[in-house]
Amino acid sequence: MGAEESTGERTGAGPAADAAAASGRRPRTALVSALMLAMALVALDSSIVSTAVPQIVGDLGGFSVFSWLFAGYLLAVTVTLPVYGKLSDTFGRKPVLLFGIALFIVGSLLCALAWNMAALIAFRLVQGLGGGALQGTVQTLAADLYPLKDRPRIQARMSSVWAASAVAGPALGGLIASYADWRWIFLINLPLGGLALWMLARHLVEPVRSPGRRGPIDWAGALGVFACGGLLLFALVQGGVAWPWLSAPSLGLLGASALLAAVVVRIERRAAEPIIPGWVWRRRTIAAVNLALGALGVLMIAPMVFVPTYAQSVLGLGAVSAGLVMSAMTLTWPVSAAFSQHVYRRIGFRNSAAVGSSLAAVILFSFTLLPYPARPWQPTLVMLLLGAALGLFQLPLIVGVQSTVGWSERGTTTASVLFCRQVGQSLGAALLGAVANATIASRLAHAPMAGLPDHLDDVSTALDRPDLLPRAAADYLRQAVAAAVDHVFLGATAAAVAALLVLLLVAPRRFPILEEHREKGPGDTKRSDTQRDNR
Repeated sequence: MGAEESTGERTGAGPAADAAAASGRRPRTALVSALMLAMALVALDSSIVSTAVPQIVGDLGGFSVFSWLFAGYLLAVTVTLPVYGKLSDTFGRKPVLLFGIALFIVGSLLCALAWNMAALIAFRLVQGLGGGALQGTVQTLAADLYPLKDRPRIQARMSSVWAASAVAGPALGGLIASYADWRWIFLINLPLGGLALWMLARHLVEPVRSPGRRGPIDWAGALGVFACGGLLLFALVQGGVAWPWLSAPSLGLLGASALLAAVVVRIERRAAEPIIPGWVWRRRTIAAVNLALGALGVLMIAPMVFVPTYAQSVLGLGAVSAGLVMSAMTLTWPVSAAFSQHVYRRIGFRNSAAVGSSLAAVILFSFTLLPYPARPWQPTLVMLLLGAALGLFQLPLIVGVQSTVGWSERGTTTASVLFCRQVGQSLGAALLGAVANATIASRLAHAPMAGLPDHLDDVSTALDRPDLLPRAAADYLRQAVAAAVDHVFLGATAAAVAALLVLLLVAPRRFPILEEHREKGPGDTKRSDTQRDNR
């Protein structure tokens, strides 16, 4: 990882890797540690904040809007991913990454100083603006710094950061919320972020790029992407919650976002250096990976959002135990991701991902076959198997698509696939949430007994205090929730099948790997670095 300068794109791994290769050394441990620390800032964020919500609401108020602590952050991360991806291709990874960490630190400090819920939500947006730079640029650097044969190692390490954060985040957040002020949840980012900032500033050295290679920044396109994405995600987050899906606000917001999307397309077609260049969708490999990872984002909502609810409401587990059931998925994911290199080297990137998506579809469907009431080990086993399938599904696609482009396009490519996955998660939250609400509403409308909640908003309260309901009514309500989660997992199964169809029908059988990469699987071909696919 580049302590020495190098020019050009001699290898597909990028200039920083070229420097390391030229000196005969692997990327420095300190630099890899700094990247993992930077990734930990965004990986810990949501899980550590969620445990302190009761304390935050008790101090600042704003219970009706506290969900925007997460939705606002997600919105800012999602819509800035393509912007930062293009900027990293233009100015280099290091300045974008350092800027993102600095902005994340500033946002964290402001969150700790928030005086009401509105201010905290606004400062979470600032955090998200920094988080977008971290999430995309760290993944891009992971590809820059390692050649193809070693890339699964760094990607598995990044996956392990998310796995550890999923387990440690709630525990750490609970300890801080219980024994200290909730503001320390944000203040803890200052020393961690400062350490990552110092380590990266010291150890990450990129080559000086020629000003002639830099085109004008497409600020109009960046603003359009931000506005369009923000409006769409706002409509998806608020639809079915603040107002009905078919109401005037929902239809108006969706229509306005569609109009803005058309304006963005027009701007991007005229831009000399567009934020989202057309080749991202004209190249068959990148387009297929974008669509497949968008489907992955949809199906991930089922285990991430609904399994904890299922574990608490149906199985009667506590919050910590319910979180552990879901986090079982994060234990096998990095192990499977690390193992996937042995699979894709034999059968190719596309076929490896197809195997993973096929297994994911079968495992997701198996959740609907669990008995009622299930024993806790049964959904835990499903989550363990699902993590293994998703590691085999996601990593070959990310490694494969990054290996089809050179350094100057890798930031944009990586940002586009992460952007599609984030949008898929937002769509999945809206669509699968609507499926769950419709199932529960139907069961309540046709309940054979009295004493059940009249409105969906009252279901969570009734489940928190089931002793206040007649025994038969409480059991009926649990069965309704179990049925809703089953339907959600059927929807997730459909998303996995859609990803499989995209891989089989859209993705090329052989990924056009750059010629400089020396190791490849039988399902992949080499191509010249100067060759371009349907630009």
